[in-house]
Amino acid sequence: MTNEKAVAEKLLQSNAIKLSPYEPFTWASGWKSPIYCDNRKVLSFPYIRDFIKSEMCNVIFEQFPQADILAGVATAGIAWGAMAADQLKMPYIYVRPKPKEHGLGNQIEGFYEAGQKALVIEDLISTGKSSLQVCDVLKAAGVEVVGMVSIFNYGFALADEAFTAAKIPYKSLTNYQTLIELAIEKGIVTAEQQNTLLNWQANPSGWNGI
Repeated sequence: MTNEKAVAEKLLQSNAIKLSPYEPFTWASGWKSPIYCDNRKVLSFPYIRDFIKSEMCNVIFEQFPQADILAGVATAGIAWGAMAADQLKMPYIYVRPKPKEHGLGNQIEGFYEAGQKALVIEDLISTGKSSLQVCDVLKAAGVEVVGMVSIFNYGFALADEAFTAAKIPYKSLTNYQTLIELAIEKGIVTAEQQNTLLNWQANPSGWNGI
């Protein structure tokens, strides 16, 4: 079993992934979706949580050795970034979607210095828009962003294009294609449902259900 497949299986085991081709979910953007990914669920399963954390640390250590600080994305990426930083004994910060409206008004929480090389930790990547906004906040503070690691990736072409344009490499522990293949293998979805799921991935903004 590949690492991507093993991670996808853990997400299914913890019910972090919900597949519902016939009764689609509605995202905050208004998009209709036959899948919903909530990696916060994984935090409630200690052994699965530990497995995902270890896989993330392996990717950080092997593919982004130049990083000298980890930066979690609020809110879902905060816990994963903190756990990875603890295991790897790295400095850690996290980034809010907008500055606090009270106190010091911070958007970046924790101690950092201009010139540090940050690796951003995200729970999932969809369009890449919100993830890359965090990278912009870090860059504006003088921090160099060397890449991003996420647990899951929907595999949208527009996300690939956005990261390429921003010149930020990224790695996801697992992805939509691997998840669907595993779901078919386990009999969770049928061949007909597979077509629906793949059609959605090809055109998520224009998909309107079956």
